Amino acid sequence: MTLPAFLNPRRIEGRIVALFLALLLIVQLASFAFIRQSIEANAEAAIDAKLATAGRMLQRLLVQQATREQAAAELLAADYGFRQTLAKGQYEQVDIDTINSSLANSGERVGAALVAYADLDHRLVTATHSGAEQMLPLLTRKPDSELPPMLMIDGQVQQAVTVPVKAPVLMGHVLMGFSIDDVPLQDLKRLINVDAMFVTRLGSQGWQERVSLLEDGERAAVTAGVASLEAGPSARRTWGGQQWRARLLELPLQEAPPTGSVNNKDSPRFAAAMWASFDEEVAPYRQLQLMLLGLTLAGVAVFALGSVFTARRISEPIEQLARSAERLGRGDYETPIAASTSLGEVSELARAFETMRQDIRAREEQVRRLAFWDPLTGLPNREQFSQHLAERLAGDQHCSGAVLMLDLDRFKHVNDVLGHAFGDRLLCGVAERLQRLQIQGATQLARLGGDEFVLLLDGTDESAAQQAAAQILADFEAPVHIDDQTIDLGAGIGIALFPAHGREVSSLLARAELAMYAAKRRQSGSTVYHSALDAGSQESLSLLGELRRAIEGGELRLYLQPKVDLRRNQVLAAEALVRWQHPTRGLVPPMQFIPFAEQTGFIRALTAWVIEASAQAAHAAEQQGLPLKISVNLSTRDLLDQDLPAKVAAQIRRHGVGPQALCLEITESAIMDDPQRALQTLETLSSMGFKLSIDDFGTGYSSLAYLKRLPVDELKIDGSFVMAMERDADDAKIVRSTIELAHNLGLSVVAEGVETGKAWKLLAALGCDEGQGYFIGRPMPAEQFMDWLRAWQAPDLSEESIETVFAGLR
Repeated sequence: MTLPAFLNPRRIEGRIVALFLALLLIVQLASFAFIRQSIEANAEAAIDAKLATAGRMLQRLLVQQATREQAAAELLAADYGFRQTLAKGQYEQVDIDTINSSLANSGERVGAALVAYADLDHRLVTATHSGAEQMLPLLTRKPDSELPPMLMIDGQVQQAVTVPVKAPVLMGHVLMGFSIDDVPLQDLKRLINVDAMFVTRLGSQGWQERVSLLEDGERAAVTAGVASLEAGPSARRTWGGQQWRARLLELPLQEAPPTGSVNNKDSPRFAAAMWASFDEEVAPYRQLQLMLLGLTLAGVAVFALGSVFTARRISEPIEQLARSAERLGRGDYETPIAASTSLGEVSELARAFETMRQDIRAREEQVRRLAFWDPLTGLPNREQFSQHLAERLAGDQHCSGAVLMLDLDRFKHVNDVLGHAFGDRLLCGVAERLQRLQIQGATQLARLGGDEFVLLLDGTDESAAQQAAAQILADFEAPVHIDDQTIDLGAGIGIALFPAHGREVSSLLARAELAMYAAKRRQSGSTVYHSALDAGSQESLSLLGELRRAIEGGELRLYLQPKVDLRRNQVLAAEALVRWQHPTRGLVPPMQFIPFAEQTGFIRALTAWVIEASAQAAHAAEQQGLPLKISVNLSTRDLLDQDLPAKVAAQIRRHGVGPQALCLEITESAIMDDPQRALQTLETLSSMGFKLSIDDFGTGYSSLAYLKRLPVDELKIDGSFVMAMERDADDAKIVRSTIELAHNLGLSVVAEGVETGKAWKLLAALGCDEGQGYFIGRPMPAEQFMDWLRAWQAPDLSEESIETVFAGLR
């Protein structure tokens, strides 16, 4: 069962609703708890104040009752007959009976429980009941408080009143005891609506009821709740299914004769227990709480509806944006994304999505154009041509036609001499001329890259294809005029026919390319593909596969050729060379696989292997106490690899050598292919601490233009100048000038092609720093190099004369 979105905690709508309701409930519950606590605290404070007032009022009522009782006693003491009887002074039995009868009558009239008379010596003369002796100490003791003295007589608590009898002199004292009754309790209930009872306690027993207004049905529960009360602050008690606040007001009880303090644990204690209903006090507030609860529930409902509405206002536009994102993911960039909400943030998000859609659509169009169109000439590119040809071949199994691929002659020379911008304009001019040609059967013209173009002829045989090629070559006989330059055009055209030469796009293009290069080699203008052209290609493919296996199978060998410090006559460096020990062909010369590796891009794998082996050799030399700097050649493809610095750093780190152990050699032509990217790579390598050297210096055409910008440390003079300088003064001057130029720029110089002792001595005299050549040492396996190095000694060149060469330099 699928939950609604606002009830689903995994949906944003459900989370918003849950969050809002949770926050509201937390606030409301906290408020409800705080209000309840405040109500209960206020109710308790009000009841406590009420009970405190009740305690004071009860004491006041007891004092008032004692005042009335005092007046009754004084009335008896003022009776004339009573005083005449007492005036005799000597009491006979008849007089005592008379006094006792008078006392009993007076006590009955005023409701006294005990009436007694004591003489001037505080001796008891007579009493209506026993226990009157306990009242005698009151005649000599001052009252402890404003409350009337109370005594426990025969198990009853009585208020005691003493009145002197005068006629007119003091003759004795009348003592009256009034039992504590429920009159004060009734007055207290009537005046302040507080229930109370008088209780007594003996020893560790609980409080026992003495006087109360309790009904029989509630007596047991109340007395049980009161039994454990202690004097002091009010306490909450529960009885009869209700909550009460109860307080115990302890009243002083006189003892006769006194045997200890009032707090003696074995002495009887007297108190008034008062209580008020806590439930009744908070009842009005309970109604308020119920109203608040109702308002809270109503608020939760309203808040829930509002949060659902708000959540939907947020979630629905987001869901629309999610569906829009799905459309974008499916490649639908045409449907606009509208901001269907007034929420600012969501509207901004929708506008951002719309901007993203437009940008993606623009980029897709740009990518599509870049993917299928040549940005320079506006012609279809290789990908579009390949797809068009594939569709043609798949659509009709019996179709026929031809693929004509042409490559311009001398285009690189035009680029080098007149610049790339001029070369681009030339390519655009060639594209326009090819488009203007009305070649029969031509369905698509494309630029494959560089100066290569391809033409698809539909429904054409070999003869018609050759005629089309001839038409193109004839048109190219007319030169192209750009600005004030006149460029003679020429091209080699290769022709591949389908289905005769294949029905796969890749094979047709490859065979047309083979025919094109054959036409350029033979300078025949155009050539139709034939199977004999595939022999060299198959050999190249086989060589590439074997070269891959050579790295994996450990067939490559590192050779080192020593480099001598011409000033100190020490071998401190070597150049790394690679040899291929083929299992069947034997030792394959570098010229048979290095150029091929550069053309195919496999040179990067070879360079990585050489750097790895050189770092290992440098580490081995360092372990043997023979520090050796090894030079490694980098190709054009290596310099265009932006990850080269990181790869080299990882390799030397793996073998525990620093960047000072390697010298990286580059050629001028490698730099010129893409100067900007090459410069970035070289700057990174230089900043990492690698020594950089320009190899074959002097053979390029832009050496001086880029030399000042390159972060190089060394120049290597091409061996052709060094080997000829002994017999050609011009070459010797070139070598001298190159050395001086390098030293002025702060660079060291290495001379290649040192074949004789005389060349060594002459280079040393010209200030050359290092030399390299067969006279010093031929390339040798790295395993033999260390033994050769230990045994090597500098040759004696004292017999070599260089005067004639120096004479030619003056």
